Amino acid sequence: MAKEHKLLMEPKSIWETARESDKKNFFALAKDYSVFLDQGRTERLAVEFLAKLAQKHGFVPLEKQKKWQAGARVYALNQNKNIVLAVLGKKPLEQGASLIASHLDAPRVDLKQNPLYQDEDLQMALLRTHYYGGVKKYQWVNVPLGLFGRVIRRDGTYVDIALGQDPDDPCLVIPDILPHLNKKEQSERKAGEVIRGEEMLLVCGGIPVADKEVKQRVKTAVMEHLHRLYKIEEEDFVSAELEAVPLTPARFVGFDKSFLGGYGQDDKICCYASVRAIFDFKVPERTALAVCVDKEEIGSEGSTGMQSNFLVNFLGDLMALAQPKYSESSLRKCLANSFALSGDVNAAVEPNFKGVHEMSNACRAGFGVVITKYTGHGGKSGSSDANAEFVGYVRKIFNQAVVPWQAAALGKVDEGGGGTVAKFLARHGMNVLDCGPGLLSMHSPFELVSVADLYATYLGYKAFLNA
Repeated sequence: MAKEHKLLMEPKSIWETARESDKKNFFALAKDYSVFLDQGRTERLAVEFLAKLAQKHGFVPLEKQKKWQAGARVYALNQNKNIVLAVLGKKPLEQGASLIASHLDAPRVDLKQNPLYQDEDLQMALLRTHYYGGVKKYQWVNVPLGLFGRVIRRDGTYVDIALGQDPDDPCLVIPDILPHLNKKEQSERKAGEVIRGEEMLLVCGGIPVADKEVKQRVKTAVMEHLHRLYKIEEEDFVSAELEAVPLTPARFVGFDKSFLGGYGQDDKICCYASVRAIFDFKVPERTALAVCVDKEEIGSEGSTGMQSNFLVNFLGDLMALAQPKYSESSLRKCLANSFALSGDVNAAVEPNFKGVHEMSNACRAGFGVVITKYTGHGGKSGSSDANAEFVGYVRKIFNQAVVPWQAAALGKVDEGGGGTVAKFLARHGMNVLDCGPGLLSMHSPFELVSVADLYATYLGYKAFLNA
């Protein structure tokens, strides 16, 4: 038998050393997490779910907390698309906080502002869409999709739509051409063009109104149905945010249930792990934060993305609890002295496509939470690139807490790449490191994660926030 040298690093599957009690914890957390995936399919629904969960664990809205008290649990929302939870620490906030920032948005299919039309040849009503985030468009056809979001009516009132949340609800679908007829029309297209953006049309109706004098009878019937259910008219689509997302429920994958599959795990898995981790704290030394934001999949732009001032404003409000007349300098010191994990997923090696990875720097499913020193594209473009000292700090924490971890990059140097919220946190001068589990089938309607990696991520986040 080959002798293992203590100076060498040998990655091992978590399952090799997991005890029966560990395995029970893996599956229990995965089951709880699957409920979140099914009930929090969109940013708004996810924030609503997490806020209710936080309240059950003693968190109160920040505005109800009148003074600084170590151990106090507070949270705040931003436009119902961001949520940040904090457990106040013993040390002054000017000395920095420990935070985990992740994102709730996921690739999906959004309705255009003028989406509804009738195909006169087919007498069919369809919805025009614009895909959101990096998707393989062909993966989104023939998949049951629900429609979720908010519509602002003409009079300023709103209605929330959740078509598909109830198992008895109908669904929507983007149809595809049958294989018998696709030889010339589709099969010769490149993969990125198999389904084109303007071909991502949702079938939404086929029964016309009875009055044959009405023009566009099927479209009119659909609008009558929507008006009956939601009291909306066609112009209201202009002031609506409606997202078509997969309805396939989260479920265990494999004969041994070693994986969990579900939509939106990039990056709801890191949001959930960070929130569950922060629930375990009583009185931390440094204030601990779990920050869940929006718009990461399109560059963290807008008033709900990581580039907004939501986090800065929240920290300022926290400082005001201890120092009603705190200075801007104190807030800047707080930001610069903070430690952060950018909680985001990495690409686990796909069994059919190992060639896109350099295997000694690749993430393996079931081998632990992933430390990613840098992301970006070839030449590290767009990366914050954590310094050696901070990587060493996190590595030491994980080793001392016996957290299963691995180090990996996002594919071969010139193969592609990606980005996270890390660089936007780093702008404030804080140390940031990307850290999250590896996923299979990332950005698809049904992503996979090892249940062991989910638990390792939770353990890693908990250890980091408690350091």
